[in-house]
Amino acid sequence: MLQFQKHEMAAELLFPIDQIDLRATVCDKKEVDKYLPQTGHMRMIDRVIWIHANGTAALGVRAIRDDEFWVEGHIPGRPIFPGVLMIEAAAQMCSLLHTRLGRAHGFLGFTRCTDVVFRGQVVPGDHLLLLSEEIEFNRRRFISKAQGVVGEKLVFEGTITGMVI
Repeated sequence: MLQFQKHEMAAELLFPIDQIDLRATVCDKKEVDKYLPQTGHMRMIDRVIWIHANGTAALGVRAIRDDEFWVEGHIPGRPIFPGVLMIEAAAQMCSLLHTRLGRAHGFLGFTRCTDVVFRGQVVPGDHLLLLSEEIEFNRRRFISKAQGVVGEKLVFEGTITGMVI
């Protein structure tokens, strides 16, 4: 079960998650399908737990399973969720949020990731919480801050830029 306890990390997060019910679902798989074209192995979001009332911030989750395509080869005997997939998960969360606001029509691709820092490992059995907050948008492009949290640890953060392709 997902749990988050208050502690000093909360000040570093884009928004406080210790007051959000991590069991909640505001977008289930079926609704996520409406906003994201990725399917199968490339779907990096299981569900969305919370969306801010103004629609510009959200919290999603990805359960990391031991039967995923990357487990056998990254790293044999000690599987670690690849950083590039963490970034993809963050980009999908940002795209879902932007699309849900109705500002973009068509496929959103991400064009840039900057200031990415990996601070911890994500392994099978973990629940990767994905925080996304839009910081800028226009009709063709958006910029969002993104973070990943496992348990009480901030495991990555960065800035994602995407555009309508």
